[in-house]
Amino acid sequence: MTAPDSGRDITREPVGKRLQDQEDHTPRLEDVAARAGVSTATVSRVLNRRASVTEALRNRVLKAVEELGYVPHGAARALASRRSRTIGAIVPTIDNAIFSASLQTMQERLSEFGYMLLLASSDYNLEREQKESQALVEKGVDGLILVGESHLPGIYGLLGKKHVPYVNIWIYNDASPHPCVGFDNYGSAVKLADYLIDIGHRRIAMVAGINEGNDRAVGRSTGVRDALARRGLDFHLGFYEERGYSIEEGRKAASAWLSHPSPPSAIMCGNDILALGVLFECLNRGIDVPREISITGYDGLDISGHVRPALTTVHIPSAEMGTLAADYLVARLENRTVAEKTRLDTSLVIRGTTAPPFKPV
Repeated sequence: MTAPDSGRDITREPVGKRLQDQEDHTPRLEDVAARAGVSTATVSRVLNRRASVTEALRNRVLKAVEELGYVPHGAARALASRRSRTIGAIVPTIDNAIFSASLQTMQERLSEFGYMLLLASSDYNLEREQKESQALVEKGVDGLILVGESHLPGIYGLLGKKHVPYVNIWIYNDASPHPCVGFDNYGSAVKLADYLIDIGHRRIAMVAGINEGNDRAVGRSTGVRDALARRGLDFHLGFYEERGYSIEEGRKAASAWLSHPSPPSAIMCGNDILALGVLFECLNRGIDVPREISITGYDGLDISGHVRPALTTVHIPSAEMGTLAADYLVARLENRTVAEKTRLDTSLVIRGTTAPPFKPV
C-alpha cells in the first residue's frame, strides 16, 4: 500500500554535506580577529599569553573569543609552537595527602600560564619511574617534575637528549648538578632529634620510611642517627625499623617495642602517617602520650594538628614548593632567567605528643 503524498518535497541532505556545513559555521581565528578589529597575529599573541599585548587589547580579544565560542585547535597550536602546553609530574604515590598540596598548587600555577599537568605515580619504584618518564616524554610534555634527586641515570640522559627541562622537588642539594626546589631533609631531622635529646630523652627509637630508592627517607634517617651519635647515643636497644608509609605499619613497629621490658621513651617517625599509627597503637594500649612516651612525625599533615594529643612534627612548605616548581619550568620554557636551586625552610611544630620523659618519684 502506497503512503499518501503529503504534498511536501522532502530532500534528504547527505551526511557529509551536513558535517561540512557545521564545520563552516565553526568560528575560526580570522572570525575572532574580525570581531575584535585586530590582526590574527594579535589574536595568537593573546591566546598564547604573550606579554606584548596591552590589557585593553587582551580584554577585547577575549570578549570576541567568548562571544563567538571560539576554541583554539590544540593540535595545530602545538604543531606551530612545537609545544604541547603540558607538564608531566611523577610522584611516589597519590595515597599520601602530603603530595596533594604540592600537586594542587602546581596545577593552579601552571593553569595560569596556560599549561596542563599530567600526573603519574611510581610507587617508590625507580624502574617504574623511568618507564613513566619515557612515556611522558613520548607524549610530548614540555617539562617534567620529579620527586627527590636519586633517579636512574636513564631519566636524566633521556631529558638531556630530548632537551626537556626538569626540576627535582622535595629535596635541596646545593652541590647537585640538577635544578631543585625543596628543603633539607637531613638538617630538619637533626633539629627534631636534638629537640628530644634536649628535653631529656635518651631511649629513642625510630620507625623510618623504606630507604631504598628514597633519598628523602635516607636524609631523615641519617639526620636522626647522626644527631644521636653527636650526643653519645644510638637507637635504644637497636630499635630502628624501615616500614612502608601506612598507619598499619606504624602500629606494627610500635607494638613490638611497647611490649619490650625496656621500651623507648620516644619514638621518632619518618612521616606523619607512621607517627599516627604509633600514636593509635599507644592509645589502644592505654599508654599515656606524652607522659609515658613521646612521638614525633615529619611532614605536617593537616590531620596531625587535629588528633588528640596533636602530633609534634616538622612542617614542610609543600604548597609553596608546588608553585615554585611550576614557576621554574615555565620560566625555562619562556627563556627567562630563573634560579636553578631554591631552598625552602621547614619548621619544628611542637604539640601534645612530646614532653620530657616521666621520672617516677
